[in-house]
This record gives sequence, C-alpha cells and structure tokens, in this order.
Amino acid sequence: MGSSIISNSLRSKHNLVIPYNHRLAPLFIRQALYALIPEGTQHIYVIGIGSSRISGDSLGPFVGTLLKNSYPNHLTVLGNLQDPLDATTLVSEVTTYPFRKNSYVLAVDSVFGIEEMVNSIVVNEGPIIPGIGLGNILPPIGDSSLTGIVLENDPALKNSLLCTDLNLIYTMATSIAKGISLTIRQYFKYPADQPILTLR
Repeated sequence: MGSSIISNSLRSKHNLVIPYNHRLAPLFIRQALYALIPEGTQHIYVIGIGSSRISGDSLGPFVGTLLKNSYPNHLTVLGNLQDPLDATTLVSEVTTYPFRKNSYVLAVDSVFGIEEMVNSIVVNEGPIIPGIGLGNILPPIGDSSLTGIVLENDPALKNSLLCTDLNLIYTMATSIAKGISLTIRQYFKYPADQPILTLR
C-alpha cells in the first residue's frame, strides 16, 4: 500500500495545502506545479501509488486512470486502477522503467496527516516516501508529489482505509488530475481548447 505520513513540515514555503473540495483546487495545483517544473523539461511522468482494492489507498490509481489517455507526447502515467502500483509492485516497476532524459516525475499518493489537515490536497516539492504510514520501507519517489490527506495519523484509524469515503477520494483525484492536465497544457503550450481530461 502506498499510504505515507504528512506532518507539520508541510507548512514550509515549498508546499501548498488546498481543501480537497475547493472549486479552484485544479488552478492552485497548476500554479504550484508550473513553478516547480524546471525549464527544459521535455516529458512528465505521473506515478499513481496505491491499491485499487482499498478505497482509502486508491487515490494514486484513480488519478492514473483519469490521466492515462491524455497528452501522449508529453505525459506517461504509471499506476492506475487496472494496473495499480502498490507495495508489491511499485519498486520493481519504477526502478526498471526507462525514464526519458529531461523528464520530471510527479508522485501521487494518499497519506495520513495531522487532524487539521485531513481532507486536504498537498503539493510538495521533493519526493514522497510511500508506505511509511503502514510500516513499509520503500524508496523515495518523484521530483515532487501530490498527496491527499485522507485520515489522521492515528494507529487506531489505519484500518479505516478500507472504508474511506469514495466520494472524497474521487473528488481529490479529479482535482489533482485536472491540475496536472492544466499544468501540461500550459507548460507544453497546447491550445486552450485542448480537453483537460480525455476519458475513453
């Protein structure tokens, strides 16, 4: 499982915390990501971390599914609801994947966090360490990360991942996917009428 822990360190200037249901969340995500992507980046990878069998851990795969048909010349998605990247597959898939030169990697995962930040989306400069919230030891992933804080970091609540509200997960996933799509559309200068998400 991909769930990690987010703490008070998110209050630094390198992170943006957004209420999951804010109507402008995709625009805030686009603004933050656009500022992080280095000049000269030629390709963006989205790594959707998590399980399709545990609702609270399915944020990454949901985002991967929403984005998988978008911008094929500039975006590659690893991890979706059909082929999730969880604790059993993540390391082998990511470490052997032939990433292109001059690329930028965005990791997407659901996480545990402090009580007042639950139900927030966080754009974080730097990699995420997936699995730590569930006791897994996995390597850092991503040049930056987008996380959804789905539960408080309380050991008594960790079984609640199984019954996390899917509307929360889907709303977070849609905002994140739209934000990434808007970023790619702006960064690679796609026309303004390019569809934000291409679902088929």
